[in-house]
Amino acid sequence: MVLTLVWLGAAVVAAQGQAAPAAVPLSDQVFKNVQVLKGIPVDQFMDAMGMFSSSLGYDCSSCHSQEIHTDRAAFAITTPLITRARQMIAMMNGINDANFGGRPRVTCFTCHRTSPTPDDVPSLAAQYADLVDDPNAMALIRDRSTMPDQVFAKYMQALGGAQRVAGLTSFAARGMYGGFNTGGADVPIEISAKAPNQRMQIVHAPDGDNVKTYDGRKAWVAEGWRPLPLMELTAGNLEGARIEALIFFPATIKDAFTGWQVGSATIDDKPVEVLQGRSGGQPVNFYFDEAGLLVRNVRWNRTPVGTVPTQVDFSDYRDVAGVKMPHKIVVTWTDGQNTVTLNQVQANVAIDAAKFATPKPFARK
Repeated sequence: MVLTLVWLGAAVVAAQGQAAPAAVPLSDQVFKNVQVLKGIPVDQFMDAMGMFSSSLGYDCSSCHSQEIHTDRAAFAITTPLITRARQMIAMMNGINDANFGGRPRVTCFTCHRTSPTPDDVPSLAAQYADLVDDPNAMALIRDRSTMPDQVFAKYMQALGGAQRVAGLTSFAARGMYGGFNTGGADVPIEISAKAPNQRMQIVHAPDGDNVKTYDGRKAWVAEGWRPLPLMELTAGNLEGARIEALIFFPATIKDAFTGWQVGSATIDDKPVEVLQGRSGGQPVNFYFDEAGLLVRNVRWNRTPVGTVPTQVDFSDYRDVAGVKMPHKIVVTWTDGQNTVTLNQVQANVAIDAAKFATPKPFARK
């Protein structure tokens, strides 16, 4: 999946080095031979590909022509599995229209469950196995004895106290970044952030600088592995960029969401408290360990073929100007996994507003 997603990121009609048009480009304007998933922003189209991958246990080369390894234009070749996928989308939509009023209750994952062939025979092994709760489930195991304010108060105390946390207004960080789009190699990363929710990161990859920016309203990515040299994020991906920005300014989290509920779960055999809030139509989960520190955040993005999750894990908390900040961040989603390890963080530094402006399109070295 690593190699083929990198190829897919380059398989576009627009040439590298050209800026994206003012309007958010749509799937059938960028990719060739799109027949079903038309008229959706490119970032949502790519999330739909991630839904296929996660649901079937496939990578890009499982469905696309093997020629994609040497010819990027080969992604447009119709293969038997691509034809089958188009049929499956039509079947899925038909089921939802006929039975659920068009709501996406049935998705690719409903039947496939990480297998290319849905099982039609019951599994006794699964039936009598030990029950394992998924901590990332949207459905919360409610804890009505604990109030959200209690969890937030414990969180502020664990970080160093509400006053110190509120005093964190900006930071500049350096460290290392590695993952699917670096071939597993660690490369330098710089992060600049300003309260309440502005953030910019630069990954100094061998093929060029990869930039991701959120200015408080809009988000853009100019990264070599993306399907466009400059891409504006939309819907759940835009919300994800907002969460990435505000989560390092913990004093802002409580007021950034509504409808808070408290639940419980287990991560790595350790109990955690879960706070679930909402922003728009999708919930957002925050997981706190027994000490009160944030150890995980899970958010979701809806695509035309189902809802996909993104999981962010936080660890290695260190004191920065009296506030504990995580120095290891692992991001996992349906298309890959990245790890950021910070080794230098400076708090409350002056940051030029221009850092959060629309980045230049990605240009290969």
